[in-house]
Amino acid sequence: MKVTVVGAGAVGASCAEYIAIKNFASEVVLLDIKEGYAEGKAMDLMQTASLNGFDTKITGSTNDYSKTAHSDIAVITSGIPRKPGMTREELIGINAGIVKTVSKNLIEHSPNTIIIVVSNPMDTMTYLVHKSTNLPKHRIIGMGGALDSARFKYRLAEALGAPISDVDGMVIGGHSDKGMVPLIGHAARNSVKVSEFLSEERMQQVVEDTKVGGATLTKLLGTSAWYAPGAAVSGLVQAIACDLKKIYPCSTLLEGEYGLSDLCIGVPVVLGKNGIERIVEIELSDAEKAKLKESAEGVSKTNGLLEL
Repeated sequence: MKVTVVGAGAVGASCAEYIAIKNFASEVVLLDIKEGYAEGKAMDLMQTASLNGFDTKITGSTNDYSKTAHSDIAVITSGIPRKPGMTREELIGINAGIVKTVSKNLIEHSPNTIIIVVSNPMDTMTYLVHKSTNLPKHRIIGMGGALDSARFKYRLAEALGAPISDVDGMVIGGHSDKGMVPLIGHAARNSVKVSEFLSEERMQQVVEDTKVGGATLTKLLGTSAWYAPGAAVSGLVQAIACDLKKIYPCSTLLEGEYGLSDLCIGVPVVLGKNGIERIVEIELSDAEKAKLKESAEGVSKTNGLLEL
């Protein structure tokens, strides 16, 4: 199992680290345009192998896509990260050109690869990969919902004073501060709805804290977060590589599901060896449907800024 991660910055390096530590891939290739950067990150990570007990080989390359040939899965993290006060949508001008070029080069050397998109604005970048390549829809996956759901569970566990292993929750919709839809009505603690433990006011606070989860970290760190995004990607990669049939909310091209078409947005999907093996349509309340529709309108508006 060969995995390529394009972009050896903080998010890309975290992706490579978590994938290697889980020890299911034979090789991880890090690629970056900065001379020697990916090679240095790969060497540093390989020097942790005996300490962290993994046998995955990590190699680095400066913009040589031939080194990525025959990758089963490719992760695109490249592009400029958010700075404090920036929205994900403001990154579209620069990142669209980068993602389009990267996806073209990846497919040229690995025509059967499954692509996971991390670059922001993530839903629109996922849509761009669909529009600019001939890959089938099940092999193009946007990461955002997996990360947003992890942040949702963190906030739920915090509010409940419970271990996070007790908590289940999901975020659908666009990967943006205004667009994401934390499904608080579906959230549970060990199968018991969280409304049995939390007041309406506290649940709403959890929702709002989740929606600004990325912006909160960007303000604290001065740039985008990397540990949780890297872990989210590694979870998706492992589900595909090991054919786990796990359900994650991911950005995928909708063709009538949830009453939406011609856009990529976060909904629950089953991930296995073929990538997205099924889109799962869950029952939503009228309020949740309205929020998802509003989110979709926002994503479509951002898609309209693309030069296809």
